[in-house]
Amino acid sequence: MLDIPRDISPLIRLHPADNVAIARRTVDPAATPLVDGLAVRDRIGQGHKVALVPIAAGTAVTKYGQTIGFASRDIQPGEHVHTHNLAMAELDLKHEFCAGAEEPDYVPEAERARFMGYRRPGGRVGTRNFLAIVSSVNCSATVSRAVAAHYAAATGRLEAFPNVDGVIAVTHGGGCAMNTEGEGYRYLARTLAGYATHPNVGGVLMIGLGCETNQIPLLLKRQGLSEGPLFRTMTIQATGGTRATIAAAIAAIDEMLPALNGLERTSESAEHLTLALECGGSDGYSGISANPALGYAADLLVRHGGTACLAETPEIYGAEHLLTRRAATPAVAEKLLQRIDWWRDYATRGEAELNNNPSHGNKQGGLTTILEKSLGAVAKGGASRLNAVYEYAEPIEAKGFVFMDTPGYDPVAVTGQVAGGCNLICFTTGRGSVSGFKPAPSLKLATNTTMYERMREDMDVNCGTIVTGEETIEEVGQRIFAAILATASGQRTASELFDYGDNEFVPWQVGAVM
Repeated sequence: MLDIPRDISPLIRLHPADNVAIARRTVDPAATPLVDGLAVRDRIGQGHKVALVPIAAGTAVTKYGQTIGFASRDIQPGEHVHTHNLAMAELDLKHEFCAGAEEPDYVPEAERARFMGYRRPGGRVGTRNFLAIVSSVNCSATVSRAVAAHYAAATGRLEAFPNVDGVIAVTHGGGCAMNTEGEGYRYLARTLAGYATHPNVGGVLMIGLGCETNQIPLLLKRQGLSEGPLFRTMTIQATGGTRATIAAAIAAIDEMLPALNGLERTSESAEHLTLALECGGSDGYSGISANPALGYAADLLVRHGGTACLAETPEIYGAEHLLTRRAATPAVAEKLLQRIDWWRDYATRGEAELNNNPSHGNKQGGLTTILEKSLGAVAKGGASRLNAVYEYAEPIEAKGFVFMDTPGYDPVAVTGQVAGGCNLICFTTGRGSVSGFKPAPSLKLATNTTMYERMREDMDVNCGTIVTGEETIEEVGQRIFAAILATASGQRTASELFDYGDNEFVPWQVGAVM
C-alpha cells in the first residue's frame, strides 16, 4: 500500500528508491523556483513527473519503486520527465511465482456486509432487474432497438412495473461472415450467452434475422441454454418481416414483464457481488489515488467473500510480475503469462506493439510509457491472492481476486467482464470517462479533485482527496466499499441517471471476417 504524505508539499515521492516525483499541483519555476530544496527547471503540470536527481541517458527511471522506462538523454534535477526524455524498452522481469500468495483474512460469514439484491434461480444474485433483447446478428439490431424504444422511460410503459429497471437492446456489429469453429465465434457466443444469463437480467428475448452464421439454435445448444417462459427467441424472416417482428416481440415482452416485476429485493451477502475493476482516461494520479483506493475496496470485498475481477491485459504489460507473485498456484501464474505471450503475437500480426500506449489523453495527464500506466493500473487489484485467470467472457466461477484477459479498450474490456458475470463496475478515471454498461451499474471514481469538480454530475466518488492529503487511501477505499454496497442495493449511479449504457456493448471481434 502506498503511503501518500498528508502534507502540502507540491511534490509526491512514492517510494524511497524513486528518482522522480509527481506534482501534486502545477509547479511554475517563475513563481516557485525552489520546491523542497529542488531547483525546478521546467513547468511541471499536475500529475506530471520531475527528476529528483541526475539521471544519465540509458538509466532506468523509477516510480513506485519500479522501472517505468529509460532516460533517452541526460536529465538534470528539476527537469520535467516525459515523452521528450523518457523512452520505453523491454524489461527482463523476474517472476517469483506464488511468493506473495497469502490467504485473505476472511470476515466470518455471519458478520459479512450485505446488500439488497435480486435472487435468481440457482442462487445467483443481481444488483439490477432488466429484460434484455439480445441480437444474434447485426441484421436484427434495428428491430431490437425499436422494440426497446417502445419501453423507453419517456413512454411511461414501465411505470406499472416498478421492480423492472428497464428493457435494453443488446446489439452489436457481428454475428455473420465468421467461422463457427474459430476463436472470434467462441468469444461472441460466450459474450451473448453471458448477457442472456447475467444475474442482472431477469428475462431474455433473442432476435435473429434467420439466415446468419450465428444461428440461434446452434448458439443455445453450444452454450447449454434453452427456451422457457422468460427466455424466448424469434427471427425476422420466420416472423414475417420488420413490422411483424416488432409487434410479436412487444407481445412476448408484455407477457414476461409481470413475472419480472414480481421479483423483490432481499437481503444478500456481499459474497454474491462480482466487481469489475476498470480504468479509462487515466492520468498521472490514477496510480496514486483512485486505483489504490479501489484496490483497497476490492480487498475488502474479497475479505467479505466476494469477487473482484481485474482485466485489460495490454495495461498490465510490464507489471505482470506483480500478479504472478500473488498467484494462488503456479498454473494460475503460467496462464497469465500465456495470455501475455498471446498478446505479443496478436500485436505483431496487427502490425502494432504492446507499448503503443498510453493514449493522447493519458500523456496529457502525465503518463509516459505503458510500464508506468500498467504499474498504476495493477493497483486496482489490491493485494489479494490471484485465484484464477479467465479468457475473454468466460464465466467467472472462482471467488476472490481474479483476472480476465481483455483488450485495454474500455467498452470491449467491460463487455467481457459483464459477460463473465460481473454485476457491478468500478471505473476509475482521471480525464473524465462518462460511459455506462447496462445491465451492470458503473461507479465513476475521479482521480483528482480538479476534474471531479468540473464534471461533478458524471462522477460518483472523488479520490482526489488522497492527492491533496485530506484523506488516506484506506479512508477513500472505505468510502468506495460503502458506495459499492449502496449501488448494489439500488442507488443509481451518475451514468445511470444520464441513461448511459445502450452503446457500450462491444464484444471483442478477433479473427477473420469473411
